[in-house]
Amino acid sequence: MVRTVSFRNKAVQIAAHLHLPDNFSEEKQYPALVGIHPAGGVKEQTIGLYAELLAEHGFVTVVYDSSYQGASGGEPRLLEDPSTRVEDARCAADYLTTLPFVDAERMGVFGICAGGGYALSVAQTERRFKAVATVSAAPMGESSRAFMGNVVPAAENIAAMEMAARQRSAEARGAEPLYAPFVPEKLEDIDENTPDMLREGYDYYRTPRGAHPNSKGRFLLTSMDRMYAFSVFDLIPEFLTQPTLLIAGSKADTKLWSDRAYELSRGPKELFVVEGATHIAMYDTPEYVDQAITQMVKHFAIL
Repeated sequence: MVRTVSFRNKAVQIAAHLHLPDNFSEEKQYPALVGIHPAGGVKEQTIGLYAELLAEHGFVTVVYDSSYQGASGGEPRLLEDPSTRVEDARCAADYLTTLPFVDAERMGVFGICAGGGYALSVAQTERRFKAVATVSAAPMGESSRAFMGNVVPAAENIAAMEMAARQRSAEARGAEPLYAPFVPEKLEDIDENTPDMLREGYDYYRTPRGAHPNSKGRFLLTSMDRMYAFSVFDLIPEFLTQPTLLIAGSKADTKLWSDRAYELSRGPKELFVVEGATHIAMYDTPEYVDQAITQMVKHFAIL
């Protein structure tokens, strides 16, 4: 059962789906989860699939379109602001605490791709989340500064930030906004040098496999200063004390981020590697998703 709901992050109205367990009863209390979608994604895509399956196992699960994206409000459109994305998750927790059938002491958070990075980030300081899980985690700040984990010279990162700064000034003077793609927008943009995540990202986001009209797969270019300034990993050793489950495909070019989070965490932790899976395969391939859900259900059973 899915209810269309909404909540607010300050002045921004957040469009959300509330997935309810089978045989749901308003008279009971349930553990609850907040799900955070990938960059460029929306609630109807992979995060919604995971929410549906987790609800079947007894978890009230809320997923939503982040501020400035999808069916949610906020201007400028398609801004990818990591700090706001983290606050969206806090506001989702606020919303869950208002529901009489949610046990506010039994809440967890999970995320996919960039949503996994945001889940790790918010859990460090949002102590209402008692457990955290990620699938194909990709921290927005770290992966922006070091694409696929490769060291990028500081001069190149600074040049990108200077480009964003010039564009911000131009837009302040009335210029049209510019956007950058999270995944290739056309098949001809893919060649033998395109990383697997981007190649498969095209197949997911730009074809009927996973495309949704509210998922634009691109971001406002002037988001870059916020993305470069954001860090997920810096405080993991100190603040990520909740039980943490990191799920990654053995063939995922982003697995290094799950490895790193696992190494840094000093709290209860598990790294579950799905043999044969790539980053995007974890989004919707049944044999891989089923393994992830099995592990997540066991993990969130502590709630």
